[in-house]
Amino acid sequence: MDRKRIYLSSPTLNGREIEYVNEAFDTNWVAPLGPNVNEFEKEFAAYVNTPYAAALSAGTAAIHLALKLLGIKRDDIVLCSSLTFSATANPIAYEGAKAVFIDSERETWNMSPKALEEGLKKYPQAKAVIVVNLYGTPAKLKEITALCEQYHVPLIEDAAESLGALYEGKQTGTFGKLGIFSFNGNKIITTSGGGMLVGTDEALIQKARFLATQAREPARHYEHKEIGYNYRMSNVVAGIGRGQLKTLDEYIERKKKIYDCYRESFLEIEEIQMNPFLPESNPNFWLSCMTIRKDSKVKPLDVILALETLNIETRPIWKPLHLQPVFAENDFIQNEDDVAKDIFERGLCLPSDIKNTDEDMELIIQTVKGLFK
Repeated sequence: MDRKRIYLSSPTLNGREIEYVNEAFDTNWVAPLGPNVNEFEKEFAAYVNTPYAAALSAGTAAIHLALKLLGIKRDDIVLCSSLTFSATANPIAYEGAKAVFIDSERETWNMSPKALEEGLKKYPQAKAVIVVNLYGTPAKLKEITALCEQYHVPLIEDAAESLGALYEGKQTGTFGKLGIFSFNGNKIITTSGGGMLVGTDEALIQKARFLATQAREPARHYEHKEIGYNYRMSNVVAGIGRGQLKTLDEYIERKKKIYDCYRESFLEIEEIQMNPFLPESNPNFWLSCMTIRKDSKVKPLDVILALETLNIETRPIWKPLHLQPVFAENDFIQNEDDVAKDIFERGLCLPSDIKNTDEDMELIIQTVKGLFK
């Protein structure tokens, strides 16, 4: 197709990355660890206002280590958001633990505190809760953290999609015992791949770094007393992250303009609702999403196909994990009438690339509007 490709959310480089990457090459420090890794951890921790951070190979690695640090073992119960990407729950399976999926609520599409409380009552032996800030929108973190404290269950906050988002003025990823972030290629900032684990407990973050470097003991020879992982971020990748972090606030502002443009443009179409957020939160608007009313003649697939013919990328909403074949045997704590399933069936993600021009946005919006005439 000759028509220009309009992406859902592609990497956006700002030019600052090359300074740090060149530094790594000039000093021949291209192996894992190095000055860029150390500085990226410090700069990132300062940005999200948390004392400690460990730069890792992926957000999934960060979740895996978070579970290890909390002592999750075979057959332990972990309560987890259902409406999310499978990477949130896969590490639970790595440890042989059992994920119990928690339904969403409609105000943010995130974990329902009501369903979570039901889950905590049903599984008083639960060893952890993983809450996701879906598409960059903060969950009801005040209620969720209060429940975790009440039931004495540690909280892992999956902020893979919500870097820079605020809830009551506080950065997401910093509400739980541990928080994780992702720098995958489609995230609001990228290192091409990579992740970060953050927390306020220095000993836990130090242990994460230890486990992420194959659990090598501080001996002259290679000594190992426990199983480790090759999960540390490379010095080159960390250099990209340092450069990307410089323009994160600008990227959030541009993502917000895209969301506002869609919201204002679709106000006249009663069947469309944009992904909602709480007034006490400031999402990073990583992906702008919409749901279509059930009784509409237009279905999400109609929108996806119409845009696809114009070489415009869209995506269905994440299929809830309790509906995934791989997790068919896992329990699901439902809220109302399976909110997560309803959002999945009626929703889609709109092109949210910060390089979208005014002309790109006009083409997308008019194409969608045309379906509802």
